Amino acid sequence: MLASTLNGFISHYGHSAIHICNMTALPKGRSSTDLEWIEHLRSDPKPWMFISADARVLRNPAERAALRSAGLHEFITAKGFQKMPMEQRAAVILRRWPDMLKITDILSAPTMHEIPVTSPKLKSLPL
Repeated sequence: MLASTLNGFISHYGHSAIHICNMTALPKGRSSTDLEWIEHLRSDPKPWMFISADARVLRNPAERAALRSAGLHEFITAKGFQKMPMEQRAAVILRRWPDMLKITDILSAPTMHEIPVTSPKLKSLPL
């Protein structure tokens, strides 16, 4: 639901938001492993950024290596997001959207940033 809500707002930028379960190229959809969807995004010629609430990828060496080699811009939501209603999560991400676009324009991928709940700035995370 969050991806479709975001899509409605960011489509005027010429962008789209797609939830992993709606990615038809992934036969297992939401059940795809992190390594499978990271490889799918890496092999796609279109530029991708992804937003995730799953910070476990930061602790898994194989997934971190896959992210580095995939050349993606990753945005991890801060812990407080899980406690927020969906419309508030969408509002925070949309408020940060111009900053996220700026990062993807000025920094070469791969990058990783945290989307904070209250701080006015995105936080750079080690990749």
